[in-house]
Amino acid sequence: MSKKKRIVSIIIFFVLIVAIVTGIILLGAPRPHAETLPEVMRDAVLHETMKVNFFGLQVNPGLISAYTVTAILAVFAIIVRIFVIPKFKKIPGKFQLVLETLVGMFRGLAKGNSPEKNEVLSAYIFAAGIYIFVGTMFELVGVQIVTTNGASVSLPAPLSDINGAIAMGCGSYLFILLGGIFNNGFHGLFGTVKEFSLPLSMSFRLFGALLSGALVTELVYYPMFLSFGLPVIVGVLFTLLHALIQAYVLTLLVSIFYGEVSEKKLEKGKKKKKKNKET
Repeated sequence: MSKKKRIVSIIIFFVLIVAIVTGIILLGAPRPHAETLPEVMRDAVLHETMKVNFFGLQVNPGLISAYTVTAILAVFAIIVRIFVIPKFKKIPGKFQLVLETLVGMFRGLAKGNSPEKNEVLSAYIFAAGIYIFVGTMFELVGVQIVTTNGASVSLPAPLSDINGAIAMGCGSYLFILLGGIFNNGFHGLFGTVKEFSLPLSMSFRLFGALLSGALVTELVYYPMFLSFGLPVIVGVLFTLLHALIQAYVLTLLVSIFYGEVSEKKLEKGKKKKKKNKET
């Protein structure tokens, strides 16, 4: 790095420090919060007071986030399918390379855990993984919405609401159940039903992981002396890690369980007999 660049970097750093200190001085003494910290944490989990008016119904902000993220992904998918995919080339560009890498990654995960009947599986885990990642990163946008009591709140991640997490867990379980029935009949049904705790574990894993990031950010942001700069770093790091980890964990679990319940029992028995004859 040249001397000029070092000097410019040092100047920018000191300007930021001076700006933060000036902001603290101008704000003066910390102002009392409208809610206590326990109330803020409890409302982040239960959404008892912060409700949003949705066509006359009082709903959690997470529902608005879920509809918004779904609409964004649907419009983006339609635009890519109509205007981008027909123009793909043999030598891929940057966007084409990224898209093909993502599709290949999820397709490889589906084939590795479910060698047979994996076309639908790869499509589902691709959609679920992208939804979890984009939905989790959506809270960083900070879209503001007015609640029924007149307060302004930013829309959270859809899966940080327990209802959204339960819907994702039950939807994944239903997909595994249908895959087992269509591909393996009664054996697939029995193999899926015996895993009755699967939707519960998936739901609370998503809910707990994503909510923990939001609670940690609230803990850091609540004290006035920590609310300058630090919440941005903590919030981005926790959100990005949870988005990547939870998208990978759920898609991995779905592909593993789908492969188990959709595997043909008769073919599996024939393979064992052939191996015994060969030995």
